[in-house]
Amino acid sequence: MADAAVSVPVSGPECDRQNASRLTRLLAAPSFQKWAARFPLTRRFVRSEGAAMFDLVAGFCHSQVLYALVALDIPKALLAHELSLSVLAQQGRMPPERMAVLLSAAMALGLLKQRKSGLYALTTRGAALAGVPGLAGMIMHHDVLYRDLSDPVAFFRGEVDTELAAFWPYVFGAGAATDPANAARYSQLMADSQRLVADDTLAAVDFRGVARLMDVGGGSGAFLAAVGAAYPGLGMTLFDLPAVVPAAQDRFAAAGMADRVQIVPGSFRDQPLPRGADMISLVRVLYDHSDDTVVDLLAAAHAALPPGGRIVISEPMTGGAVPHRAGDAYFALYCMAMRTGRARSADRIATLLQLAGFSNLRLPRPARPFITSVVEGVR
Repeated sequence: MADAAVSVPVSGPECDRQNASRLTRLLAAPSFQKWAARFPLTRRFVRSEGAAMFDLVAGFCHSQVLYALVALDIPKALLAHELSLSVLAQQGRMPPERMAVLLSAAMALGLLKQRKSGLYALTTRGAALAGVPGLAGMIMHHDVLYRDLSDPVAFFRGEVDTELAAFWPYVFGAGAATDPANAARYSQLMADSQRLVADDTLAAVDFRGVARLMDVGGGSGAFLAAVGAAYPGLGMTLFDLPAVVPAAQDRFAAAGMADRVQIVPGSFRDQPLPRGADMISLVRVLYDHSDDTVVDLLAAAHAALPPGGRIVISEPMTGGAVPHRAGDAYFALYCMAMRTGRARSADRIATLLQLAGFSNLRLPRPARPFITSVVEGVR
């Protein structure tokens, strides 16, 4: 009896998968890597890929160099004056030879430069460490996230009782009473970083023609204060937990906006959103919550808006089908460590808005996806 014929695909998806698998195995072969590194037409690409891979391998060391610079206040010191190795070593309370290693590492990362005189100075990138609002504070805050990620396999399996899950509730909850200085420091960190989010949101969204903007979960009012400064005729409502009211009142009074802002204490979890606004903003709110909570919140926003009213979602987002570093290799992990929500793509947020009844969705290209992205909808 003749052997049965074996069907071998010559084209189509299965053939494409087989060819892709063979190509991947070829690229991974040490003999091919050695040949490609020498061959004139491929060696530049291979060396570039090798350097990129080494950056991934050494990335943790890079982040620790950054942390040490900020912890030692080196960017702040160099913002005022160019300084010598001996002065920086003395300020950092470490031997000069060890400080020299740290400074050389910072130079390699493009944060510092050394003059011919031997003095150290900030580069353009390094100056951002001292000048960008909230950046240094967030770097210092990362010691909590570093500890949560110390066993990455257990972290991704969900086997780590993360510190970050308890951190923010403690800072803004019971911890605020027992450690008011710590609560104030991190409240300021959130407000500082909110200014960057406000800048990019203002660049992406046209608030002209809006009579009243209600910011839900608006905290101490940093976002509303920025929008109010850009649009002097805009009426505003802040809706958030009662604990944030005093800080928000102080902010609006200092900005001369107290008569323009209505502060409504409450929780969207157990009461309807106030009516009267023709635009609602949710800034860095959705990624703190589960899909079920987000669905309920968006439905409440839809109910609170008049026909034609607009909703604006602004927060860091993942790349969806095209993952990117900021959203998928940072914010997604941060949200996972917090355990209360998740980072979502703009397309996923748009889908949730559609389910809530919003239409005419707009997803402007983000200027700085590591700061925020925006999705708009119309009731």
